[in-house]
Amino acid sequence: MDVSFDFTDSVALVTGASGALGAAVCEAFADAGATVAAADVVAPDDGEAGLDTGRAIDFYRGDFTDEREVERVVSEVLADHGRLDCLANVAGTWKGGAPIENTDVETFETLFDVNLKTAFLASKHALAHLRERDGRGAIVSVSARSSLEGGEGDGPYRASKAGVRLLTETIAAENAGEVRANAVMPSVIDTPANREMMPDADHDAWVDPADIAEVVLFLCSDAASVTSGAAVPVYGEA
Repeated sequence: MDVSFDFTDSVALVTGASGALGAAVCEAFADAGATVAAADVVAPDDGEAGLDTGRAIDFYRGDFTDEREVERVVSEVLADHGRLDCLANVAGTWKGGAPIENTDVETFETLFDVNLKTAFLASKHALAHLRERDGRGAIVSVSARSSLEGGEGDGPYRASKAGVRLLTETIAAENAGEVRANAVMPSVIDTPANREMMPDADHDAWVDPADIAEVVLFLCSDAASVTSGAAVPVYGEA
């Protein structure tokens, strides 16, 4: 069944926009009629997916681990477009491979900064503007299937993504009736970087970024008006 969404006259801010999933979310919003504010510390041409700016996608360079940068980008988006209807917290990274006693603090800090702090800061500075949308403002953040349990070798990653889930539930509770907040939980996403990292894996079982982007749009749409505080699996067979 084909499903379409209409985000005409809406403005969506997407973090991590130069990565494969972020670019897919930007393009899905643009295809649905939204004006997209695509934000990343990495320029589109240097990103993983080659984000296609133009076609209602405007790029804003900013480091979303820095609160001053987040304030600046959100202010620029409001100055340029006058409103904010949706926030997609896609910025994230993965590092692993060592047990806790062998994990350096820099790896721990990087994972919590990029995966959790970016979502916290973007949400913090977007919420006041999302509340102005009369109950239709929405936040969707990217958690992970692995956040549901502990595992060997990537504990800080799992913990940071569990934090995204709990942050989402907190925002939903604090803004009930005003702003909806939900999370999606991918497993392995079918990206060029993941294929290079795992060349012998079953790539056919991985989920295409465009399919996850459709779920993000659903959660931001009026079709999900009664859904808030949810963590939605988007891992298919992966």
